[in-house]
Amino acid sequence: MKINLFDLSLDELKEFVKQLGEPQFRGKQIFEWMYRGAESFEDMTNIPKSLREKLSENSFLGGMSIYEKYVSKIDETRKYLLQLSDGNFIETVLMKYEYGYTVCVSSQVGCKMGCKFCASTVNGWVRNLTPGEIIGQILCVQKDLGQRISNIVMMGIGEPFDNFENVLKAIQLMNSPEGLMIGQRHISVSTCGLVDKIRTLADMKMQITLLISLHAPSDERRSQIMPVNNKFNINELMSACDYYIKETGRRISFEYTLISGVNDTMEEADTLASLVKGKLCHVNLIPVNKVEESGFSKSSRERVEAFKRRLEKHGLVATVRREMGSDINAACGQLRNKKTKQ
Repeated sequence: MKINLFDLSLDELKEFVKQLGEPQFRGKQIFEWMYRGAESFEDMTNIPKSLREKLSENSFLGGMSIYEKYVSKIDETRKYLLQLSDGNFIETVLMKYEYGYTVCVSSQVGCKMGCKFCASTVNGWVRNLTPGEIIGQILCVQKDLGQRISNIVMMGIGEPFDNFENVLKAIQLMNSPEGLMIGQRHISVSTCGLVDKIRTLADMKMQITLLISLHAPSDERRSQIMPVNNKFNINELMSACDYYIKETGRRISFEYTLISGVNDTMEEADTLASLVKGKLCHVNLIPVNKVEESGFSKSSRERVEAFKRRLEKHGLVATVRREMGSDINAACGQLRNKKTKQ
């Protein structure tokens, strides 16, 4: 089996080159070429032909290609349908902000979490992405855009903490001075609430931003729309969040999707405020985006604003997420494993 060199850290690549009978310093040269945009081993002009041949026989670079691209007429958001080396497909989104470009990357082909409002879970879970496939999304988008990507959010298809080890390694590669050189504070990772992984991440004391997909303030309501709550209830989740804040000193963002007639009453705003008040956090309100299979509709603008004001009345910092790419189904909760393996 050929290996994807983007799955390797710099030290691992040096060891791989050594196993091919070559000096380890060649590994650093190859690593630099990879993150400089080399598309083939032939592009690596300071690498001996004999080593390039060995690399071709035993490895490949990325193996990911843009199958389709959609550009929003509303806000220039781009959604990419990317084909992986095994024929599977994922979706990745580029968003433009005043401070630069952000890429929303996927961590799995499909998702097994079953959140009722999210399209990513509709066709089930196929497999985890490797670190190189997570990194490859950024490189594909960066090349197509022709500009450097400055911020990453892991909120695409899949549950990042269900692919914990590969996601951590991908973050290390993003952050590496020899890799993408993206600071940890410019990397955000979302989870629907895998408590054991939140605690493990806290112990690592990384400086990334943790996004908690909460979406309901009570166990009864949350279990109805998020099956993960049957394994890790809200009390367990809040305890893990407290531990994370204590160990890292980092603010948590609680994501709350507002669904008309489901979780958008003022009483639920009060319960939510009681749940998170006093924590180092802010609440990010997300009017639910259309997913045909869910049957859900977004709360009215008036209800969203009223919900926000109610939280602020309790002393919380609350924002309403800007909707981006909705005309190309690129908004939050709309990414899906919509194309099957060829």
